[in-house]
Amino acid sequence: MKELFQNKVFRIIMTTDAIQQLCIWIRNMAVLFFIIEKTNADPIAISLITIFEYLPIFVFSYLGGTLADKWNPKRTMIAGDFLSSISVVVILLLINQGLWQTVFAATLVSAMVSQFSAPSSVIMFKRNIDEQLITPAISLSQGLQSLYLIIGPIIGTLLYNGLGISFSLTVIAMLFLCSALIQFLLPASPRQTDYIKPNLLAQMKEGLVYIRNDKGLTVLCSVLGLFGFAQGLIQPLTIFILTDRLRIETESLQWFYSLSGVGLLIGAIISMSIVSKHKTRTILFLGMIAFAAVTIAEALSTVVILTAILYFLSGLIIAFVQVAISVPLIQNVQEDYIGRINGMITPLLIAGILIGTALSGVLIEQLTLIPVFMLSAFILIICGVISLGYQSAPVHVEFDRAP
Repeated sequence: MKELFQNKVFRIIMTTDAIQQLCIWIRNMAVLFFIIEKTNADPIAISLITIFEYLPIFVFSYLGGTLADKWNPKRTMIAGDFLSSISVVVILLLINQGLWQTVFAATLVSAMVSQFSAPSSVIMFKRNIDEQLITPAISLSQGLQSLYLIIGPIIGTLLYNGLGISFSLTVIAMLFLCSALIQFLLPASPRQTDYIKPNLLAQMKEGLVYIRNDKGLTVLCSVLGLFGFAQGLIQPLTIFILTDRLRIETESLQWFYSLSGVGLLIGAIISMSIVSKHKTRTILFLGMIAFAAVTIAEALSTVVILTAILYFLSGLIIAFVQVAISVPLIQNVQEDYIGRINGMITPLLIAGILIGTALSGVLIEQLTLIPVFMLSAFILIICGVISLGYQSAPVHVEFDRAP
């Protein structure tokens, strides 16, 4: 662990990740409360926030990953945060001119830019961190995100309630600028231009061929898509666990989410010393089976304390699954394909969540609450069985390159 924190690249990326996570949560809460205030809590306007957050992932994730494989990762990361800072300043000026609707663009632009800069940070991990340190590096990165899942909404809410939208956006712009300046300290990361094929569409096709030829990646893609679908089925129904099964007020939901966040944080820390000692397929299989059991227990429980413990355990298990998936993506994928692989996997997970969410309302009317949770658990068991087919051996694919 000491060796990891002595790594300059790791320290810089963790610092900028912390700043970016703070920006995201200040943005999320400021935009949410501002839209609620301006539209009198119009549900359509509020739902647009989610659309503007997820739409860029589908449209730009694979393209951004492909370009990340082609561009200089250091410059891409710096440019991404600079563009985010400038865009927030422009949006702030427009809001001050009375065009408050442009606040939606704060979410849209931030989500879009991250599709180009996030894969570049993964490439920097691949280049500059020893393979034996990848697992603790990923665990600490996941732990940081989990920490902000707990404290981020609190910070964002306090900032908006105390100082308003203009100050919140100003803070975001300054933080993005600080992140960009810190990234200048990263080592040079030139691309081998003679290895990069100039045809963008050809590069995108190569990424798909790479996934098809790697059985391990094919398994991970299948598992992530189904895992997202299983999660999407029950995410909108969580409120009914409180009202129908536990008979408590809906306001208590925040505390259950906080317990899940604590579980994510602790799970990420524990996974540092466990994931690297066991095979990925073993971690995924046991994780999926355990998560299926927790899902069934959540649906059946009528005891508040038991349900609270189950929420904590669900966060703990998800942390192990996330680390078990993220580590081989860095260790086994060729550097020149990391951006494209990440750009393909993220939309699969989110697509599964959105499809499951869209079907959950229909299914609960036809099957009621407990059967829908049972269906989600059954899909998780299928994920566990599929994960047994994962092979950890890295695949190296060579394509003909244009001179």
